[in-house]
Amino acid sequence: MRPFKPATEPRDLNPTDKSRANHIVDRVLALSIEDAAAQLADVLENFQGRHRNLLAQFEARACEMEDAFADHAGFSLIQRQLIGAYFLHEYSFEAAALFNPSIVAHPDQSGAPEGGLRFILSLRAVGEGHVSSLTFRTGSIAANGDVIVDPTSRIATTPSIQIRRFGSAGNEGNEVALTFPPSGDISERVIFPITKTHWHGIEDARFVAFNDGGERTYYATYTAYSGDAIRSELMETTDFVNFRLLPLSGTAAQNKGMALFPRKINGKFAMIARQDNENLYLVYSDDLYSWSGGTAILKPEFPWEFVQIGNCGSPIELDEGWLLLTHGVGPVRKYSIGAVLLDKNDPSKVLARSRAPLVRPDLSEREGYVPNVVYTCGALRHNGRILLPYAVSDTFSNFATLKISALMQAMTG
Repeated sequence: MRPFKPATEPRDLNPTDKSRANHIVDRVLALSIEDAAAQLADVLENFQGRHRNLLAQFEARACEMEDAFADHAGFSLIQRQLIGAYFLHEYSFEAAALFNPSIVAHPDQSGAPEGGLRFILSLRAVGEGHVSSLTFRTGSIAANGDVIVDPTSRIATTPSIQIRRFGSAGNEGNEVALTFPPSGDISERVIFPITKTHWHGIEDARFVAFNDGGERTYYATYTAYSGDAIRSELMETTDFVNFRLLPLSGTAAQNKGMALFPRKINGKFAMIARQDNENLYLVYSDDLYSWSGGTAILKPEFPWEFVQIGNCGSPIELDEGWLLLTHGVGPVRKYSIGAVLLDKNDPSKVLARSRAPLVRPDLSEREGYVPNVVYTCGALRHNGRILLPYAVSDTFSNFATLKISALMQAMTG
């Protein structure tokens, strides 16, 4: 369920006229109590099994419509609930596409297969109007590399929302705090655009389990799309029930595709970013929220990445160094996935990179909403493998597994 806001007529046609919302409320209140009860019962019969706490959702929506009640007083609970129903609609948030996944180890490993690992997968979901939201799945990887994605709930849940100011002079913005009911399955939790900066989309979240002095926090950098402009923002959670969405500042945050290292490097936060739409930069920050400057560490070198390169999620720490998955754009705007190995102590040093793509659109995976694209927002290391979820043509998502030993052999210095 999402708020429904009727289109309004230009106010200058009749400045004294009521809004359409007022007209709808007037019509509902003109019903007899019996007719209103019958209408509400009909709505419940049609929608009760599709949503949880439906009457509570109607009442919550009515609370948001107080301005439309200004001319009325003393209406019943049934009238209030029915009015709320008129200002909601169902939204199929994954109807168009489910793509650009990232993956982290689940904070709760109970029930994991022997020698395996449970994970949380985040995905970019697109529905009517090309609005991007964030949704989740759980699953597991077995000791032998087999991947299972858990069944999903049929019900979607939106969180309670609090918005407050964040930051100091030069780095101010809206901090959004979200809380989901803890009892529901994680696949029910959907994070829709909330503030003006991401009103048209929360895109391509790159989650990472960040460790700082033994404390683990899950951060995700994502692209906020207002409809006119983009910028990078930050999401954080410890339990995937409570989330904070925070603004980022600085020159490096004015573009998309930022990815946070899973720990500090030499006492500083570190990020892979792409300020110039073409190359990859290493950027450091003292406070996690301000990102400027940076050093260009990767430029297009091979034909499959001549147009541009970007990161495919947070770097993964290996014994050999930092594994950074990249995407490259080649002829006919074909997206492929490659890899780079960075020095563990000084990630500005490139030790090796793949001359050819590791994953590219094949004949069975090149068609879709945006053809000829494979893309990921993050992979996961488990034992001697990399578990790589990836999107196919901005339409659906798939999995690949790569042996780390083979991956090292595929890269050259």
